Amino acid sequence: MVYRAIGIMSGSSLDGLDLAFVELQETAGKWSYALKASSCYPYEDEWAEKLRKAPSLNALDYQLLHTAYGHYTGEQVNRFINEHNLQYQAQLIASHGHTSFHIPGKKMTAQLGDGAAIAAVTGINVVSDLRAMDIALGGQGAPIVPIGEKLLLGGYAYFLNIGGIANLSFNDPDQYIAYDVCPANRVLNMLARDAGKPFDEGGQIAEKGAVSGSLLEMLNELAYYHLPHPKSLSNDFGTGVVYSLIRQERLSAPDALSSYVEHIAFQVARSAAALQDEFGEDAAQENRKMLITGGGALNHFLVKRIGERLKPLNIDVVVPDNELIVFKEAIIMALIGVLRWREEDNTLASVTGASRNSIGGAVWIGQES
Repeated sequence: MVYRAIGIMSGSSLDGLDLAFVELQETAGKWSYALKASSCYPYEDEWAEKLRKAPSLNALDYQLLHTAYGHYTGEQVNRFINEHNLQYQAQLIASHGHTSFHIPGKKMTAQLGDGAAIAAVTGINVVSDLRAMDIALGGQGAPIVPIGEKLLLGGYAYFLNIGGIANLSFNDPDQYIAYDVCPANRVLNMLARDAGKPFDEGGQIAEKGAVSGSLLEMLNELAYYHLPHPKSLSNDFGTGVVYSLIRQERLSAPDALSSYVEHIAFQVARSAAALQDEFGEDAAQENRKMLITGGGALNHFLVKRIGERLKPLNIDVVVPDNELIVFKEAIIMALIGVLRWREEDNTLASVTGASRNSIGGAVWIGQES
């Protein structure tokens, strides 16, 4: 069976809206995909600021933004379809939305971007609210991409996605484990803005800095890092707690960025080592590789430091082509939407800690009957 879907992802780093038109094929329970078209539409300053400030809005203004952002997303889908000549080809849209609140301890998560508005603007069926069912079942609601790693990307023991938050997946033969490791690009970008740059391209600023041992020790002792999995992070852990601690040290921009790069690398290696201790060094495939995707995979200095930290664990770092780096999550959103349409599990309880696997997502019929 072949499905053609558009996956949409807006990450917490606020760099833009990622769209991927994907052809997904299921044959005897095996899935494959082909990325037919992709685009990233950077947020204008006005939209980035609206999304950044969303958690501080009152209830009415928040709901108005939810609706407006849904219409905006639908307009970007129409733009994407026109630019790539995809008229009448997409059967389904799967939109992650933009996370504004994530409080799994109180069984609550919220992503901006009204699915009904997207369906109304595009005239295409939409799946949205992808995390809500898992949260209701007591899960963390995150990470949700492991189902796509499991079904679409084989041959790796570990998957590391470095977006606004870095999350790690472990492909154990008996179960799939994944969780949020630490804040990543969102904090790095905030530190780069302190230096007058929108982001630290390739890690060039960080590479010139020196690591602050005291800051690194302080960050590594934060309580979250000592919690067992499953676990997930909200954006404000990075933008509030972590960023504030860094600023208190009054470091130069290169030293602050270098120190935070080292923190990310340390936490990734610590997480991988903990998984090896838990499941045994030989639990994963013999050829232990870690596929790194997300915007952070383009930070060459960060990838280098992660690779060096992983060498004692005999884990090799693999950075794929740029399309998979940037659009992996949008590709997997398309798959999650298709699985929802087929009424098949698209969230893994072994990852999130929910009471069971679940079929997540609200369906909005945009096509006329």
